[in-house]
Amino acid sequence: MVDDAGRGWRKVVPSPLPVAVLNLDAIDAAVSRADVVIAGGGGGVPVLRGLQGKVQGVEAVIDKDATAALLGQCLGAQTLVILTAVDAVQLDFGKPTQRRIDAMTTAQAETWLQDGQFPPGSMGPKVRACVDFVRASGQTAAIASIRSLAKVLLGTGGTRVEPDQLRSGPLR
Repeated sequence: MVDDAGRGWRKVVPSPLPVAVLNLDAIDAAVSRADVVIAGGGGGVPVLRGLQGKVQGVEAVIDKDATAALLGQCLGAQTLVILTAVDAVQLDFGKPTQRRIDAMTTAQAETWLQDGQFPPGSMGPKVRACVDFVRASGQTAAIASIRSLAKVLLGTGGTRVEPDQLRSGPLR
């Protein structure tokens, strides 16, 4: 238990990266039928497989953005879109030099992550998840608000994360 900046006490638990998605076949089948699928909500339920192969819950929190990236990779998604409260990623957020990023390569994103542009408790996990998805799949990812989703899918909104050279046009 730790003091949460004067707001009370908070229990701290590990936050491992997801390594697999249980019931992936069922999720894939539902997606193939064009069902609306909700999977990995909040990052999913953290579990471990014991020595006897039995799955058991553990005290942990799985990052929802990393789970979305892994799920997208496993399903062969053509695009990963991470929705958040802002229309696009910003450099120098909250400073007079703040500026919007419409598109970035994975290399640019890595540099800005290392420079501390995207804090671990907010935009950092979203950018990291997009980089991981793009590098693993060769596809495009985007970060945006729900209100700009249509523009994101047309290639005119949000922040796109792409491999190598930047492309323009609609997301596939």
